Amino acid sequence: MMLFDFKQDQALTNWRVVDDVVMGGRSDGKLYISKEGHGIFTGEVSLENNGGFSSARYRFETINTQELSKVALRVKGDGKSYQFRVKRSRSDYYSYIGYFKTSGSWETIEIPLATLYPAFRGRKLNMSNFPGDYIEEIAILIGNKKNENFRLEIDRITLK
Repeated sequence: MMLFDFKQDQALTNWRVVDDVVMGGRSDGKLYISKEGHGIFTGEVSLENNGGFSSARYRFETINTQELSKVALRVKGDGKSYQFRVKRSRSDYYSYIGYFKTSGSWETIEIPLATLYPAFRGRKLNMSNFPGDYIEEIAILIGNKKNENFRLEIDRITLK
């Protein structure tokens, strides 16, 4: 199931960048589509003023995931680690999180949905992992507890 296919003529209407500035930080992320038709999530993470993250979030109508077991990200990263995040309901205060590391080359990264654990503001919650029933939001976040520039090219995101 195609969740999002970045293409040159694709609108990013339901995507938004959320940085630590919502909490007083100074990080600055951007998301745009390149002339080659890839999503580019790029920017700078700053620890200044208790900051430390940038995220690109995508909201959509409820998707039933009971018959699906993993997410597949076709990406070209910068060798850094990122988080893939899922919210069952866009009104949930917490997300289910899994980490992935990029290699610098185009690759397909698969993350089993059952391995996503609940967390809020960097703290693991005492709850079960993702129950695998439905989702309304995904996000990609970088927050490696250091000042750094980042660049992640995204071709597509699918559920399998």
